[in-house]
Amino acid sequence: QLQLVESGGGLVQPGGSLRLSCDASEFTLHYYAIAWFRQAPGKEREGVSCISSKDDSLYYRDSVKGRFTISRDMAKNTVYLQMNNLRPEDTAVYYCAARGAYCSSYSGDFGSWGRGTQVTVSA
Repeated sequence: QLQLVESGGGLVQPGGSLRLSCDASEFTLHYYAIAWFRQAPGKEREGVSCISSKDDSLYYRDSVKGRFTISRDMAKNTVYLQMNNLRPEDTAVYYCAARGAYCSSYSGDFGSWGRGTQVTVSA
């Protein structure tokens, strides 16, 4: 199992921005599809965004399109999730996850997970 570490969460007002980071110290992230999932209290974990390893194809759930951007920095071995125009309904614990080469929206397809970072959007 690959070790992933998320950071960058926090408390932000509606309309604000945060940038989440997903780091791995023991393997090279760009060989894997990396996804961001989130889980709000009492709700199921849901896919937010994903970047594949083969052609860097990008995927977003509809509710974050135009607001969130996923990207890789190969030199830093980091995947980012830039979140703009945040809404209260974006409040959740955000996890990054890794799997083979291709993205999936199903959390069960991912074998490696970080511990998550809390994002709270509130006035």
